Amino acid sequence: MAQGDDHETGRGDADRGPGGRGARGGRARRSNPALTSRAAILAVVMCAIALSLAYPVREYIAQRKEIADLRRQEAMSRRQVEILAQRKQQLGDKSYIEREATRRLHYCRPDVKCYIVLDGGEGDGQQSRRGGTESRPPWYETLWRSVEAADRPR
Repeated sequence: MAQGDDHETGRGDADRGPGGRGARGGRARRSNPALTSRAAILAVVMCAIALSLAYPVREYIAQRKEIADLRRQEAMSRRQVEILAQRKQQLGDKSYIEREATRRLHYCRPDVKCYIVLDGGEGDGQQSRRGGTESRPPWYETLWRSVEAADRPR
């Protein structure tokens, strides 16, 4: 009977150690090298797939970002076009042009008396300097002061 079992498993007496048992005791187990090589091949294939997909995915993400940026720019351009269209409509109005000419350029219609108040403190024009003109030293004096300041110990 023991001999019949050996033929079924394909092992002879050479595999058995003393006492009729295998070299490792009990049933002899062999490590299956095909399983580890299969796992290694599977890992290599998975890495190759991941690496082959990395570049297209990165390009896809970059293109989506670029599309979003272009849409944002388009929206800003549309707003600017609307503002310019309103400005064009304003400039087509004769009363607006007259108001702006009077306000900015101090134009006056022939039938209207216009007065310009100087130093009125309104703040629209340039305000006069208080205390007279500002006196700046000549350029060579400023240069010499900077040389002296650089020579001082810190």
